[in-house]
Amino acid sequence: MESAEIRRRWLRFFEERGHTVVPSASLIADDPTLLLVNAGMVPFKPYFLGEVKPPAPRATSVQKCVRTPDIEEVGKTTRHGTFFQMCGNFSFGDYFKEGAIKYAWELLTGSQADGGYGLDPEKLWITVYLDDDEAERIWHEVVGVPKERIQRLGKTENYWSMGVPGPCGPCSEINYDRGPEFGVEGGPAVNDERYVEIWNLVFMQYERGAGTSKEDFEILGELPSKNIDTGLGLERLAMILQDVPNMYETDTLRVVIDKATELSGVRYGDSEATDVSLRVVADHIRTSTMLIGDGVTPGNEGRGYVLRRIMRRAIRNMRLLGAGGLVVGELLDVVIKTMGQQYPELLEDRRRIETVALAEEAAFVKTLKAGTNILDTAVTDTKSAGSTVLPGDKAFLLHDTWGFPIDLTLEMAAEQGLSVDEDGFRRLMKEQRERAKADAQAKKSGHADLSAYREVADKSGSTEFTGYGATEGESTVVGLLVNGAPAPAAHEGDEVEVVLDRTPFYAEGGGQLADSGKIKLDSGAVVEVRDVQQPVPGVTVHKGVVQVGEVVLGSAAYATIDVTRRRAIARAHSATHLTHQALRDALGPTAAQAGSENSPGRFRFDFGSPAAVPGGVLTDVEQKINEVLSRELDVHAEVMSMEDAKKQGAIAEFGEKYGDRVRVVTIGDFSKELCGGTHVHNTAQLGLVKLLGESSIGSGVRRVEALVGVDAYKFLAREHTVLSQLTELVKGRPEELPEKISGVLAKLKDAEKEIEKFRAEKVLQAAAGLAEGAKDVRGVALAAGQVPDGTSADDLRKLVLDVRGRIQGDRAAVVALFSVANGRPVTVIATNEAARERGIKAGDLVRTAAKTLGGGGGGKPDVAQGGGQNPAAVPEAIEAVERLVAEAA
Repeated sequence: MESAEIRRRWLRFFEERGHTVVPSASLIADDPTLLLVNAGMVPFKPYFLGEVKPPAPRATSVQKCVRTPDIEEVGKTTRHGTFFQMCGNFSFGDYFKEGAIKYAWELLTGSQADGGYGLDPEKLWITVYLDDDEAERIWHEVVGVPKERIQRLGKTENYWSMGVPGPCGPCSEINYDRGPEFGVEGGPAVNDERYVEIWNLVFMQYERGAGTSKEDFEILGELPSKNIDTGLGLERLAMILQDVPNMYETDTLRVVIDKATELSGVRYGDSEATDVSLRVVADHIRTSTMLIGDGVTPGNEGRGYVLRRIMRRAIRNMRLLGAGGLVVGELLDVVIKTMGQQYPELLEDRRRIETVALAEEAAFVKTLKAGTNILDTAVTDTKSAGSTVLPGDKAFLLHDTWGFPIDLTLEMAAEQGLSVDEDGFRRLMKEQRERAKADAQAKKSGHADLSAYREVADKSGSTEFTGYGATEGESTVVGLLVNGAPAPAAHEGDEVEVVLDRTPFYAEGGGQLADSGKIKLDSGAVVEVRDVQQPVPGVTVHKGVVQVGEVVLGSAAYATIDVTRRRAIARAHSATHLTHQALRDALGPTAAQAGSENSPGRFRFDFGSPAAVPGGVLTDVEQKINEVLSRELDVHAEVMSMEDAKKQGAIAEFGEKYGDRVRVVTIGDFSKELCGGTHVHNTAQLGLVKLLGESSIGSGVRRVEALVGVDAYKFLAREHTVLSQLTELVKGRPEELPEKISGVLAKLKDAEKEIEKFRAEKVLQAAAGLAEGAKDVRGVALAAGQVPDGTSADDLRKLVLDVRGRIQGDRAAVVALFSVANGRPVTVIATNEAARERGIKAGDLVRTAAKTLGGGGGGKPDVAQGGGQNPAAVPEAIEAVERLVAEAA
């Protein structure tokens, strides 16, 4: 049974039993505590936490997930993968244990002819939590599973919570016996490789308190409404139904392995080492494709780093397999064709996905070259120091800064006859992970801070937004917080958060900054609103200061936004839509939105592009935008189903979470996007759009910044003034400015070269005198002193080498000269062969001198350079060098 059919049967089975089918959410988690969606229940967290009322009592989904903590195990075990699909069925206060257990058994063991998966009931083993007698009774008495195939396990294996205070409960897992060839008998409690878990049923029936670990927390009591959250691993079930020994040989991954063998010339099954590499390639390329498909771009932080690491591991493994050229494009093609059966958007977005992936491959090929050079230097330094072990900090630097995988460092070091301090490397990696873990834990605590907002939502419902059609209106204060805590009243000068039952204020979101304005109460009290946010879905919080009087919970209020600010932001937001469409017209669909910020009179827009946008193209884009303004196109918004929006060709932003009903903003016949923001009514209201330029903000992501309306006019007016001043200075017409300014700069550059040449000659003129003035220090000619301030390090080096060459005969000679450039002392010291034979080395002398100057330095035995922070210490440094020469001589 193909993976796509497993998915279809799952959704059909539960839809026929009253479950609402929920499409997979984006892998970009709509959750501040997560980088990526890592479990099937993540999109449903707001319902389980009570932040939002569930749209239906039953739901089902097949959710895309990415997990990377076990990335080093990928390819080595039968079931570890970074990307997987979690089939889930959920009940929000509807059916509980018996319903979930019966559904699971019916679907798994039902005949394939009747829509089930047709598993042999005799091969299914059940685990339940230690004291969950109810679950064991249902499995045995209601379903009929023999007691000998039901095992009880502890909190680590069979108890679930989110890791923070909130819902929790026991689990029951369904495991499949793959037979004696996969290990000893005894059930999942003995061997989880043979008895592989395929379905986990979570019974949310308790509320947990704070704790120190996954197992150590207090149970506060039972939940008023019990919920069900289950997850079946699609890839694991496919492994069983397709009768293959591991998930990498299932239909969606084996085709990638086959393509990798074709590109590398290595046969799958020849050796365990190459098999592991092939599995890593298959898993990682698929994960990369799905991440890029959902709008993630490679970077050095957050989810961008996750993607970069995964892609680079895949590319590196292909190179270890012997593939020398670029391979990502062909591997990607296989994944898109295969996974496109389940996720058609991959086929539609193929060009953008390929552009991002190929750019990252090209960048990593360059990184490999640079990293190889760094490694070669580290190897040379290690051997020079007489060691056979490459330091762990060097390996960590290669990994962390250059993206050099540790196993590649190990292999290349071994080729040079060196081992690597793996313990030191892993210690540094552990410290890095612990810092990341501490950050993640700090983020998790954010759940507790939302309780006050949830309480408002529970009592008063969602805030009605009236701002699309109104800029002011009557409302009631339904929530009030002072210094972050709920309060019945607030007084003049208090920092407050006010929740109204209805509001014209737009809460920051979708790239649009929040409104500001005032809330006036019937009592005469006034709140100046400075920011507006939605900490939990549906609850709009007005943050500000009580300017006059007392604000009392339940009071009638009149909310008024700053109309000038709103209109300026609306102009910027509409201009962003026009810029997005114009860029897509010029660069293709790869120029997809990757973020934006719409503020009064200006905006920035981030989009996908593997390279800088040529100036001529940007000029054309700007012209096209302003031509649209002159066409006076009407702007209108309409709420419709997501399906209808897609049919109309509306563009959605990657990573945004949309409901079943979406708002589509249309600008004439030019632009159509999903958007919840505020806009102008006609493009003529924008007046003018001026693109200031574009720049890179990460691999494959560019940023355009622009001005709109009056701000754009003021900018052009300033530009015109400057242009007029320049034409006056150079005595030419505006169109002659580039040529005339270029000529002036060329003359200036020539003059600088002449000055530099004169200065260098003047410095070198002192060489003869310095050589003649060398003093004898126990048979060593020492030319030491300070040259005029401003002498650069390069000129100082030339002078030192010139002086050394002028000292005649076979005498041992040391030249140590000092200068102060830009307020900092610098020294260059050189020795001749005779001095080095007497054990006098330039590097040793420089280290002593630089230490005296309050800095550091080093170099080779014949010439070395250093510097410091204290110019006044130059005479002392000269004396230190003379003492060291005397001691060595």
